Amino acid sequence: MRTVLITGASRGLGRAVALLFGALRCRVAVNYVQCEREAQRTAEQVAELGGRAHLYRADVSRPGDVAAMFADLRRRWASLDVLVNNAAIARDALLLRMHEQRWQRVLDVDLLGAARCSQRAAAMMPRGGHIVNVASLSALVGRGGQANYATAKAALIGLTKSLAAHLGRANVRVNAVLPGYMATDMGRAAPAAMRQAAEESVLGRLALPEEVASFIVHLCGTEAVSGQVFSLDSRLWGSP
Repeated sequence: MRTVLITGASRGLGRAVALLFGALRCRVAVNYVQCEREAQRTAEQVAELGGRAHLYRADVSRPGDVAAMFADLRRRWASLDVLVNNAAIARDALLLRMHEQRWQRVLDVDLLGAARCSQRAAAMMPRGGHIVNVASLSALVGRGGQANYATAKAALIGLTKSLAAHLGRANVRVNAVLPGYMATDMGRAAPAAMRQAAEESVLGRLALPEEVASFIVHLCGTEAVSGQVFSLDSRLWGSP
């Protein structure tokens, strides 16, 4: 039985990934910070699908929270097979109005949180495993008002490639996915951008969280793919 940790798993993409791993009868560690009721529902649904779930309330921006979560995970299930770094926040503002706190908070969660979890997860993968970092198209395509978010996600891609090179000999694969806009809390907060993204798509639609989750679960089952960045979007960047 595989053991999976998903950060930011109370709803949205994180929940969708948790449910698919639950359907595969995995042990699923459901991480959350707020929305305890939503996280509990995710855990219940994982159990209904045949998996085993345990809740972890931990803020990935706090080293102490991360250390405590992984210490308990090690005591409970000994090892880890999959880590999905999904926890993320956005604190958009134009650069000239972006206070230091907005920069630091986004970097602490979106980048350093993933780095902290990856460091501890790799130590719990003695037989190999897979780390998936949920990055963003904002890392590749400039958007006004997202300097902090785009910077964090671009750095997350760099972290992905560096960890893949470092951990490959231990059979720990590390990849990144760029989901594009989806109907999640973060996506719904920018309805105009979502409409534009759908219009620019060659398919005329956006991916569903369940579709992105399906790709992530499939990717975690591969044995020879690491250090890659997968864009799960159907816009033709750079075309006339």
